[in-house]
Amino acid sequence: MRHARLLALLLSVSPLPAVAQDASAPAPEPAPEPAVARPAALTAEAMPPIPLALAERVRPYLEARGAGFAGWDPKTRAVLISTRFANVSQLHRVAMPMGARTQISFEAEPVRGSYAPVKGDIILVSKDRGGDEYFQIHTLKDGRLTLLTDGKSRNEINAWSNDGALVGFSSTRRNGVDSDLYVMDPRDPASVRMVHESKGGGWAITAFSPDNRTAYVVDYNSVQDIDLYRLDLATGAMTPIGDPRAQIAYGGARVGKDGTLWVTSDAGADFRRLGRLDPVTGTFTPVTREAWDVDSFDISNDGKTIVYEVNAAGSDALRILDVASGKVRKVDTLPAGQIGGLEIAPWGEIGFSFSSAKSAADVWSLNPKTMQLTRWTQSETGGLDPQVNVEPRIVTTKSFGGLEVSGLLYMPDPARFPGKRPLIVSVHGGPEGQSVAGFQGRNNYYLNELGIGVFYPNVRGSTGFGKTFVSLDNGPFKREDSVRDMAALIDAVRSDAAVDPARIGLTGGSYCGYMCYAAAVQLKDKLTATQCTVAISNFVSFLENTNPYRQDLRRVEYGDERIPEQRAKLTEISPLTRVGEITKPMFVITGANDPRVPKSEADQMVAAIRANGGEAWHLVAADEGHGFAKKANSDYAFLAQLVFWKKYLLGE
Repeated sequence: MRHARLLALLLSVSPLPAVAQDASAPAPEPAPEPAVARPAALTAEAMPPIPLALAERVRPYLEARGAGFAGWDPKTRAVLISTRFANVSQLHRVAMPMGARTQISFEAEPVRGSYAPVKGDIILVSKDRGGDEYFQIHTLKDGRLTLLTDGKSRNEINAWSNDGALVGFSSTRRNGVDSDLYVMDPRDPASVRMVHESKGGGWAITAFSPDNRTAYVVDYNSVQDIDLYRLDLATGAMTPIGDPRAQIAYGGARVGKDGTLWVTSDAGADFRRLGRLDPVTGTFTPVTREAWDVDSFDISNDGKTIVYEVNAAGSDALRILDVASGKVRKVDTLPAGQIGGLEIAPWGEIGFSFSSAKSAADVWSLNPKTMQLTRWTQSETGGLDPQVNVEPRIVTTKSFGGLEVSGLLYMPDPARFPGKRPLIVSVHGGPEGQSVAGFQGRNNYYLNELGIGVFYPNVRGSTGFGKTFVSLDNGPFKREDSVRDMAALIDAVRSDAAVDPARIGLTGGSYCGYMCYAAAVQLKDKLTATQCTVAISNFVSFLENTNPYRQDLRRVEYGDERIPEQRAKLTEISPLTRVGEITKPMFVITGANDPRVPKSEADQMVAAIRANGGEAWHLVAADEGHGFAKKANSDYAFLAQLVFWKKYLLGE
């Protein structure tokens, strides 16, 4: 409405009568084109205004939303979902399939939460402030939050006990650095007690025994080294399960009704399998024989059924395991896409969220007896027909040493956009992440309206391709190997008949903001421009300034700046060291409250580029952290990126 009133005001101003004009006077400058009002929290440096007309054209793509499954209400059989109707995602209840989404949380910041299992008498939620990731734990009732934690430290909800009586969480309240472990009955905040004093930031309670006397605990050292322990909640005794010195990754621990400990593990294999783990001997007995990672699973209350999800080359597949017989049934009725939030209700129904290229994230359930799928939500896509969205195709090539690397290529409809088309290479973060097939959301505007393709590479260090592959970029001396993979993949897509090799842009965020900066230095001859978000510009300053609870975790991945040899190599490979080689335009986006990659990383890169006479746009959000969570900020940032790419890929 504000923009409409501005436009109406501009149109209502009458020009001076012709007779009053001096023919000898210079012609008046044309009125400026109406521009989008910038949200108050954003600061834009060296950037052009965003035309209001562009925002109007893009608007339907900005109004798509998704629904994430957040759990079952054990008392009413309703589902709890997370979705956004205003500026940030909030919790809603859906009482029946395709029923109304009733909002139950009303905060200025995003919240996430779940019902207490079995009891269903309370909802526990976590919330931070402005993206600072200092999460606090609350109960939610009648639209109001009641604080359970200290309001200052970083707290993360870990796991509920199977009966819903206890919740385990980690907190830095003792010293601001280490993630100590706590348990409490959230109905009685005074019941909170520390059960383990930790060293490091990777500790979490992952499950409880049926009698609530034992907690199973993980210590996350790296994506391929996750240790598992048994914690006696009465005495505090912590006993390792297996050998903590072994480099094995455990995930998703669940305890069956009979006390059996189920986990995913890559013990004895390159990919994670689902199986039983002996909590005394540490012996892992796999029960699945999938060719890819088992990413997540849940077990029914009676212990008879397990549902698990397989990540097959970036597309998820659902499986149902009968525990007694070992028989596995495949769910073949879902298209290629992404599955999340698996949870089996007390009555047996399996809830989850699902998205695909032609469907925004929505909530579904599956009856494991009849194998019938039920859709609970159908999220809006801004009035657009999602069936016109394109599916990706996999591009593979050989990098140095013969390593096969791949990515997902989305190209616009050639009938509408004939000839060779420009392309944006979008690199995932992590680096322990993976580009996967799913709903493109607002990025469909590039494909469907501008005729710009999008390519998502998976370089070495990506998850989903086995523990050997994910370890190939570890440490400072292997770090740039992933940049070489990116060069090979860019060469592969530049040679594609549908792609214009002279119009390639690259974008990335977080760690792959580093990849974005590195590409601007090392791959500039292949690119026309780069857009880097919450990005690492100097590994040494990043490691020294990232939030203390993360420092040791990141040193395992990138290197230790306290060791002179590694510090020298980290400085050598940092894009800031070679900033003088950046010659193409760059757009940098930053969250001022980012606890992971501090704003100073962007500030020093932007300042250095400008000092060398280069072009660097910079957009900063005062109320955001590691990425933009608020719709107003996110919309403006996307529109600004469109202006950038229209200029440097389309020449407009």
